[in-house]
Amino acid sequence: MNLLLSVRLLGVMLVMSALPVAAATLNITAAFKPDPSKPNHNVFENTTPNTGFCRYYSWYCRQNNFFSLRAVSTIYATGPIPANHENPRQGVMLKAPAQWRDVNVTNSATGHQETVKIRINGLGASLVTDPVVGLVGGGVSTSEAHALLFGTKLSVAPAPCKALSPGWTFNDISFDFFWGFAVSGECAKQAKFDIPKSRLNYIEISYEINTPNPLKMSAGQYTGTSTYTLGPHQDIDMGDNFLPNDPTLIIQFTLTVDHNLKIEIPPGGNNIVLEPKGGWQLWSLGRRPEKLLRDQTFLIDASSRFKMQLACERIIGDTCGLSNSRQHEVPINVSVSLPNGLRHANGASVNRQPLLLSGAGTELFEPTQYVDRKPGTLHFEIDKQYVAEMLFQEGTYNGSVTVIWDSEV
Repeated sequence: MNLLLSVRLLGVMLVMSALPVAAATLNITAAFKPDPSKPNHNVFENTTPNTGFCRYYSWYCRQNNFFSLRAVSTIYATGPIPANHENPRQGVMLKAPAQWRDVNVTNSATGHQETVKIRINGLGASLVTDPVVGLVGGGVSTSEAHALLFGTKLSVAPAPCKALSPGWTFNDISFDFFWGFAVSGECAKQAKFDIPKSRLNYIEISYEINTPNPLKMSAGQYTGTSTYTLGPHQDIDMGDNFLPNDPTLIIQFTLTVDHNLKIEIPPGGNNIVLEPKGGWQLWSLGRRPEKLLRDQTFLIDASSRFKMQLACERIIGDTCGLSNSRQHEVPINVSVSLPNGLRHANGASVNRQPLLLSGAGTELFEPTQYVDRKPGTLHFEIDKQYVAEMLFQEGTYNGSVTVIWDSEV
């Protein structure tokens, strides 16, 4: 008695395309690809190239797990900064949106949505001034001038901000600084001398992101945007003196998920012979077989959600059938057991789960970790009542069953 088992995998095609970059747009990219050497390390990797602070102090940013991007080009002051100004918004002031913000990202192929969280935890700039007469020269070093102009160096962050070490560089007319924000408060420095003309050569941000669980996401690209306003009393606030030409900053997210779903059937494993438990020799001793069965192992690599279904040469109800040369048909029950690390959506283990044409019960399996070439089992069985019918027939029963592992869920 021969049963042909054919296995078909539905592959995942990941198409990457370049995204247009508009003015005042920053791109943040992250990717997930399973690593067999780290099956429990199932997180996205931030693949965004750092610009600005973290480009120059990459070791510091790696240690503190944040990233930086240069966001806005030159911003000119609308008027002079007066010495000893009482309103902190008249001097050098920054405020960042340090609270977490949810951003929906959507799979371009399936429409599935997930949520990325981002917070801007630091702002940096380069303040450019006219040479301050009386501060530079005459025995006063640029380092002393830097401190004298604002009482302390700009790299010394005012409360509630904290300094991001190491401090930035400075020269006769420009002062680079970067302040960290644990909360969304205003941080300001009071000028101790009149500054007739000034500008910010750039504004840059440091940020943190929390990404969703990639094991619960389908393969493909997920994109979404978050828009921040710039200017007085906006999301990113530089005080009343510095007004950007573009009042918006768009952050574009692209998350790429590259899953593995691979099934290996051992040689000859797609030709299944059903036998009684203990073999046919028991029948020769006068003991009728009650069931015909066979277990077939397979190896599975899986980092993604998937579903399973049947396709049949002969259909009997919600399952497949076998027939002999006289067209006598009997149904065959097919079920699956999956290795640890692959579970039902409700968290239950997968043990002899029936595989049906309708797909009922096998609509969604989810990994709890990357499963790397672990064994599973397909179970084939003909019930007692149909075995009794077959014993009164002649010939060989055969049929074709296709088991489908489908990652497009």
